[in-house]
Amino acid sequence: MLAAFPSPPANGISLGPLDLRFYGLMIAIGLLAAIRVTGSRLESRGAGSSDDASAIGLWGAVGGLIGARLYHVATEWDRFADDLGAIPAIWKGGLGIPGGVALGVAFGVFTARRRGVEVSSALWAAAPAIPVGQAIGRWGNWFNQELFGRATELPWGLSIDDAHLPAGYASGTLFHPTFLYESLWNLAVAWVVVRVGRSAVTTGRLMWVYVAGYGVGRFWVEGLRIDPADSLAGLRWNQWMALAWVVAGVAGVVLGGRLTARRSSVSPGDG
Repeated sequence: MLAAFPSPPANGISLGPLDLRFYGLMIAIGLLAAIRVTGSRLESRGAGSSDDASAIGLWGAVGGLIGARLYHVATEWDRFADDLGAIPAIWKGGLGIPGGVALGVAFGVFTARRRGVEVSSALWAAAPAIPVGQAIGRWGNWFNQELFGRATELPWGLSIDDAHLPAGYASGTLFHPTFLYESLWNLAVAWVVVRVGRSAVTTGRLMWVYVAGYGVGRFWVEGLRIDPADSLAGLRWNQWMALAWVVAGVAGVVLGGRLTARRSSVSPGDG
């Protein structure tokens, strides 16, 4: 049994004049992993070349970073209104997953079309790759000692340095390691997406399975967090966003299934 999940020994290292933040490093590793998984799946399907896969993954990652930062800035505008120069400083933390996924997918789809790759195949390839990248990137929050949950006495409670303790909490207080919960949840979502993709769900609907699955987990994890956030009707803004993801994901799977069934019921000679 763990006495506690430890806080990190450091949040970066100095390489001469360069300060390398582990938050940014984890984001970069997550992006590279997502690109690798997407490329491998796309090639295994014969839907594109390795160059196609690299281009789609790279531009999807670029869009993801831009979208994630813009979403964070938009939802935390009070923190940036008087310091616009802080907006590009993603290495200090502050990425919003909903915006990252939305713009990342949009960039990836645009690139796939430009390169003549079937969009449904590109989405099929990326569906499990995105949560794998998220699972790795979430460890950046551990290095930054941020976005943890409420206090807990569970044996895997997260230890936080006094310098990062929220106001009103005593030294030694343990917190829910929400970064770990979301990381493990994302890996589970990736596994489910891969398994489902081998059976009932057609190529065009697999991304919606990810959307719904991620939304469920994010709603739960977001409810544990204690960092300041706007709320509505007792729910944090990101919980409402997560609910929207669940609804959109379920609707995408159901409506996509009906469309597929309708197409299959019409023979080539009908009409």
